[in-house]
Amino acid sequence: MRSRLKDRARLGLIVIGLLLVALLPAGAAPYAAMVMDARTGEILHARNADTRLHPASLTKMMTLYVVFDAVERGEISLDTIVKISKKAAAEPPSKLGLKPGQRIKLRFLIRAAAVKSANDAATALAEVISGSEAAFARRMNRTAKALGMTRSTFKNAHGLTETGHLSTARDMTILGRSLFYNHPQYYNIFSRLTTDAGVRDVASTNRRFLNAYKGADGIKTGYTRAAGFNLVASAERGQERIIATMFGGRSSAQRNAKVTELLNMGFRRAPSRVTVRAPSKPNVGSAPEPGTAGKTIRVIRAVSRSPYPVPRPGTGLAPPDEMLVAMAETIEEAVTAAQLDPISAPGAEELAALVSPLPSVKPLPSPEAPAAPAAKPAPSVAPTPRPRPVQTATAPPALEEPERIVVTRLSTSGDRHWGINIGRFTSRNQAERVLLKTALAELGTLDTALRKVASSAQGHDANFVGMTREGAAMACRRLQARNIACSTIGPG
Repeated sequence: MRSRLKDRARLGLIVIGLLLVALLPAGAAPYAAMVMDARTGEILHARNADTRLHPASLTKMMTLYVVFDAVERGEISLDTIVKISKKAAAEPPSKLGLKPGQRIKLRFLIRAAAVKSANDAATALAEVISGSEAAFARRMNRTAKALGMTRSTFKNAHGLTETGHLSTARDMTILGRSLFYNHPQYYNIFSRLTTDAGVRDVASTNRRFLNAYKGADGIKTGYTRAAGFNLVASAERGQERIIATMFGGRSSAQRNAKVTELLNMGFRRAPSRVTVRAPSKPNVGSAPEPGTAGKTIRVIRAVSRSPYPVPRPGTGLAPPDEMLVAMAETIEEAVTAAQLDPISAPGAEELAALVSPLPSVKPLPSPEAPAAPAAKPAPSVAPTPRPRPVQTATAPPALEEPERIVVTRLSTSGDRHWGINIGRFTSRNQAERVLLKTALAELGTLDTALRKVASSAQGHDANFVGMTREGAAMACRRLQARNIACSTIGPG
């Protein structure tokens, strides 16, 4: 009898244990992981990497990628004032605590979503970019497909559990790498331990890992009951950068410990020196909703011709032949001529030297002055017809080429005493050509920088100046990703 009771008791304990295991939310989340060499995209380790799982707040990486794209495309500004909707304010935690009708700058919503992982901020970003969260989710999916994330489907901007809202460890690793290379000017936000989110300062959900792991600078945490504890982490040591992704941790401590192992494995397996192969940046913009005309995009067009009025005959103000030729030349012809030799094209000083000054004009007599004796009226003469357009002109005499002068201006934006150097060249023309080519290739980071050639006995240094310390470091990082030598220049 006692043995039967003991057997029943044991059986009851086993059943209770199985029920408890089944009810544990974190334990129910499958484990998946991937380790990638960020420089080349090479996979160093993978486990269940293509299993579709709940990404939780890792979703906000894609939300922010789309927002960064919209800012760069000029669809919206970081200083745009966003009005918070009832839907955004009603999102469950984690949240910033925004109220319906509240107005806040876009930059603060970005910080709150990236650092605090605020769901209300993520929804507000989606609504201001695409008009609704559903439309924004469709743009997220288009972007994911363009990036090569073949097994991800997004239904919302915050990552709260929703049927069909799924991703994989491989896709999230690809997304983390794309954030680093395609939006380096914004990537630093993921390494902040705290930040000003407009209404208050917020602390990073990833601060323990950032503090504990040497070289870690991002990227994003995630947690829901269905997903478990997720993390996409990136770290740099020397010339190596590793990205590790984990789905399904049982706790934040266990997750951080496992990601530490994954990153260490990556640094052991990755070669020290490789050729950086940055991912391509797809051009995915907004798309009109079905049955609508879409957003109105204002396009500014330059006029193709700007004719000058021909002066009246007899006024003594007729321009010289050279100016008439310049007035007859169209913008397309001028651009074609400039493209033939952009470096040797005449500068402002040379153009001023080529165009002779207008003749002086005699002043009219003052109305108070005594009237001159009346002269005998001249016979009536028919007005002189307007001169025909000048077809040819004699080339101006050759002038000695003036010394090229690099003109710089003082920056008033504060802390813009840094710059970058992209090489030393044997001639000034060669340095100027490289500066121009580099500026056109990296408009995103060098648009506001000043091109300057510093000449010395050793050669001609090609520099970009007038940058912040952070901007200079970011520009160098972008150029090095393109295999362009670059070094920062400090003040002084």
